Amino acid sequence: MAVITDVSLWELIRHLKQWLTNLNRASNERQRQSVEALRAVVIAARHTQAYVRRLNDTANQDHAQEAKLSEMWTELGFRLGDLGLSKLAKRCDIKGRYWANPARFDSEFLHKADVGLERMEQLARQMLVQFERN
Repeated sequence: MAVITDVSLWELIRHLKQWLTNLNRASNERQRQSVEALRAVVIAARHTQAYVRRLNDTANQDHAQEAKLSEMWTELGFRLGDLGLSKLAKRCDIKGRYWANPARFDSEFLHKADVGLERMEQLARQMLVQFERN
């Protein structure tokens, strides 16, 4: 398994600015796809939060639901990667691998990967806000 280091806020901002510059030159279709993918990250984060809340309340692990979460996050990783949002795509891929087998990852790795649900939603929302300003 590859070691993932923390990505600085400055690096994320620089990546976002470069992506927005390229996106502004992109077709309307690509812009629409980018907005939809970022919105899908917010939806996936909230869907996952609801499952985690249910898991915490009932202590009943649902492997079928975890498989759906794995598929959702993995698909988002591919979509975002195709759109050039590689840093967020990598986080989504990790989230997908995590839900496929949560025992595979330790808390230190997940912390360094910066894949908390609130953080993932925050990054997507920041990108959406920046996109709407341009």
